[in-house]
Amino acid sequence: MNRDDARSKIIFALDVNGVAEIDRYAGMLSGKVGMFKVGKELFTSFCPEAVRAVQRHGGQVFLDLKYHDIPNTVAKAMLEAARLGVQLANLHALGGAEMMETAATAVRKEFDDDRPRLLAVTILTSSTAETLRGVGISLPVEQMVVRLARLAQEAGMDGVVASPLEIGLIRAACGPDFLIVTPGVRPTFAAADDQKRIMTPAEAVGAGADFLVIGRPIAKAVDPAAAAEMITDEILAGCL
Repeated sequence: MNRDDARSKIIFALDVNGVAEIDRYAGMLSGKVGMFKVGKELFTSFCPEAVRAVQRHGGQVFLDLKYHDIPNTVAKAMLEAARLGVQLANLHALGGAEMMETAATAVRKEFDDDRPRLLAVTILTSSTAETLRGVGISLPVEQMVVRLARLAQEAGMDGVVASPLEIGLIRAACGPDFLIVTPGVRPTFAAADDQKRIMTPAEAVGAGADFLVIGRPIAKAVDPAAAAEMITDEILAGCL
């Protein structure tokens, strides 16, 4: 793996306030990270302009809106995401096979290969076994993640969003070509914050993650670009 390959694995979580902040980080980090994640708060505040602001700086976008609704509504939302020209878009695997299949079919029919890769969120990295029991899910987290990953793959999704601790299990269940995007990644120089199931960048890539979602360790750094480079160094060191 070379330095550009390592950088391409980093998705910066663009949890900022205002288009000016998007411009600042996108300008600073384009070329230092592979993609920028636009989530619910930012998209609700600024709508497609949040995506376009990243794209003006040449950045690629992971639209992290985690759709979960009736199949037809989710399919239409995913089509609109594709029209924005994003590279990744997601929905909740807990929405079920019909919802995922309807969305995947609609996007492929209209855009074919010129489309975002479609991801299904398995279990949030802030969730624990106790969290799942509270909503009536008795399976252990690991088993539930694998179950949802298989369901997503069968429904035509390109990959999943999952904790790095489940990467090996997902790879065994879904094979080498299924995308795995992992939040809950914390470089060695950063605090865990509110993530519970975490790994370092080197550990996650070594386990087989395709992309790492990293926010606060970069955003809170005195020099965000330098922090992104440090994370790239960690990924490369783990591949030696």
